[in-house]
Amino acid sequence: MIRTNLFQSTEAHRIVESRGRYSIIEYEKDFSTTHEKAMSEYFASAMNIRKRQVIASLNNDGGVILQAGVMQMMLGQLTVATNIKGAGDFMKKLIGSKVVGESAIKPRYTGSGILVLEPTYKYILFEDLANWNGNIVIEDGLFLACDDSVDLRISARTTLSSAALGNEGLFNTMLTGQGVVVLESPVPRSELIVVDLDNDTVKIDGSMAIAWSNSLEFTVEKTTKTLVGSVASGEGLVNVYRGNGRILIAPVAAN
Repeated sequence: MIRTNLFQSTEAHRIVESRGRYSIIEYEKDFSTTHEKAMSEYFASAMNIRKRQVIASLNNDGGVILQAGVMQMMLGQLTVATNIKGAGDFMKKLIGSKVVGESAIKPRYTGSGILVLEPTYKYILFEDLANWNGNIVIEDGLFLACDDSVDLRISARTTLSSAALGNEGLFNTMLTGQGVVVLESPVPRSELIVVDLDNDTVKIDGSMAIAWSNSLEFTVEKTTKTLVGSVASGEGLVNVYRGNGRILIAPVAAN
């Protein structure tokens, strides 16, 4: 049996959010900082720039898939296996990883115990695929973890213009199925704009969408009827999402 203070609040950290098997530890103060860095750490903490860790509790009730290299500790009777079935499968996943900017190997952890991920200064988002009609497409580099009931696939753009001009890439990672997905966001949830479309349209000037429903049609279009008019308006081309689904927009993320 293992006992730990991970889930107990201390002067340094506390649990700020939980969803399913996952919880977020947030370090409110960095007591291990040096004298030279104390002032910058103090003001960083005041601006909510803090270290965060995800912990996952497993009780022989399914597994967790992680981004490669993010595991810090395994407490208890946990085992790990890769998603690679052989040399041919490795090459296929390697090629897929290159086009979406993610690692080819996604280790799967099962058993009974506690899985602790590496600290990060990014913001953690828990997304239940039930709120996304079973599928979500994410920007490169956002994936951190998910239940092993979730399937990771590659989503290709339906039009060449959306890939060439939309600054979103030709391929993205799509997660489908049932369960919770853990993402590393460049901004906190409080700064995200959530848009739900019901047979409607959203036009965004720039690549500010960090996640969206795969059911949405994505194109790149002129802001006005003519290219000259678009240039004159100062907006040029915009990313357009049409149909039914959801979009997460980070309007204040650093470019």
